[in-house]
Amino acid sequence: MSAEFEGAAPPFSRGDAWVASLLVTVGKTSGVRIALAQVNPTVGDISGNAARAGDLYARAEGEGCDVVVFPELMLVGYPPEDLVLKRRFVEDNVLAVHRFAEKTRDCRAIIGFVDFDGDHIYNAAALCANGGIEAVYRKRLLPNYAVFDEERYFTPGPGAGDHGVFNLGESVCAMSICEDIWATDGPVTKQVAAGARIVLSLNGSPFHSGKHGEREAMLIERARANSCAIVYVNQVGGQDELVFDGASLVIDSSGRVVARGKPFEEDFLVVDLEVDGRSQLPTASTQTSDDIDRMYRALVLGTRDYVRKNGFTDVLIGLSGGIDSTLVACIAVEALGAEHVHGVAMPSRYSSQGSLDDAEALAVNLGIDYRVVPIEEAFTSYLSMLAPSFSGREPDLTEENLQSRCRGATLMALSNKFNWMVLTTGNKSEMAVGYFTIYGDSVGGYAVIKDVLKTEVYALCRRVNERAGRDIIPESVLVKPPSAELRPDQRDDQSLPPYEVLDPIVRLYVDGDLTVSEIVTRGFDESVVRRIARLIDLNEYKRRQCAPGVRVSTKAFGKDRRMPITSRYSHPSA
Repeated sequence: MSAEFEGAAPPFSRGDAWVASLLVTVGKTSGVRIALAQVNPTVGDISGNAARAGDLYARAEGEGCDVVVFPELMLVGYPPEDLVLKRRFVEDNVLAVHRFAEKTRDCRAIIGFVDFDGDHIYNAAALCANGGIEAVYRKRLLPNYAVFDEERYFTPGPGAGDHGVFNLGESVCAMSICEDIWATDGPVTKQVAAGARIVLSLNGSPFHSGKHGEREAMLIERARANSCAIVYVNQVGGQDELVFDGASLVIDSSGRVVARGKPFEEDFLVVDLEVDGRSQLPTASTQTSDDIDRMYRALVLGTRDYVRKNGFTDVLIGLSGGIDSTLVACIAVEALGAEHVHGVAMPSRYSSQGSLDDAEALAVNLGIDYRVVPIEEAFTSYLSMLAPSFSGREPDLTEENLQSRCRGATLMALSNKFNWMVLTTGNKSEMAVGYFTIYGDSVGGYAVIKDVLKTEVYALCRRVNERAGRDIIPESVLVKPPSAELRPDQRDDQSLPPYEVLDPIVRLYVDGDLTVSEIVTRGFDESVVRRIARLIDLNEYKRRQCAPGVRVSTKAFGKDRRMPITSRYSHPSA
């Protein structure tokens, strides 16, 4: 892309020759002490992010560090998306990095920001020390897949002559930004060829299930292949649908993991590496939390940050006594505290006493505010009001959906009155096939479990009880057949295949982008697969109108999976 920034502060980069010839010799006579600032920035809060960076820089300096490394685009938060198309936003971030640099001393800082040269915008890192900017590295490889679309905004950094390599005492280091380190024969290889033995990598790497193992294996391979140490600093926190898990890593030149940042929380690590990137530290212990625990922590962090960063303190959940609203309530309590979570049961003529009892028991176990607001009067009024128009027609889904919409209106009325954000409770299985009521149970500000399959919902709920050592979630919630309770004796499996069948099909069709025929070859009934695929396609228009939610899979509805609403593609057999 091209953009003109007339009257803006001057860009930092001064051409390949200037950067390539830069040689700074500072620090210790042997080895280097490195601080990893695993921070939770807020997108757009340039002054707040800069202040946080300043505090952590002072800490690094106080601990005798030679350099402190911050995450990718630390000053603006990641991803800033279309904010970078605003000239003033880019200028403000440039001014902030100058001001940050003015306060630096002997300890160097590498901090992410948005750079520009009058015609192009860059995802960049500034090397700051002694009151100024000593060098700027511009990200070479711009990811443009899954949730990433950096080619929409940024220009790749130059490849010839500018390797981002600098001397730090007797150590030779290099700056790198996120995607640059993922390519086998990418910028890191060229940096090592230019003499680097320690690669300092700034990252905004979002979480999905299994990502931690994939990321660590890649970094170990990269360190071993290049005989260099890798200092991998990842941001932490929630940003709209994305969750960044932190879990920063230090891997020495032999491929040993010598330090790990805490997952899903801020952290500050200080590590000493030898000149050649070796470490005298013992191998860091392996993280033992499994995928279901990581998913739960991601949901908690994403919910906490979305609510708080958007100016809310409290949330409201429609408690049906079912498994989905139960899980959302548990996540909300861990994210925000029980005193900030409000539950409301909204029974209709079809609600079972067992479900009401389960909702109340959960509220008591969690210690949250709980109230009952029956919708029968509103539902009856709607039926009476519409009776002349519906004359001669049998009750159907219309009447079922009316109940859900009565509940949606009730939730939003409470939200408006008390300034509570409504958390919706639909899961990925339901979202996929359209098994929800638009403008009904889908209303709200944030869809906590929209990327969690129903079978995963059950696993997460069981894990809640295991972690607590008691039944926070009543056993009856875990064993009763799922039901929307919008008609007599209703069960989900009357409308859908069992979730043990549905969920693998959703995963293959949505996450894996497999065709119907490819899924059938894996042993699934063709008529079932075709029906589910058609439901997924037909309900794109409903999903597009739903609240954002936490991404925990490799392909989530919303920012990640982007399908046309209007489409006549019809699943050929081949």
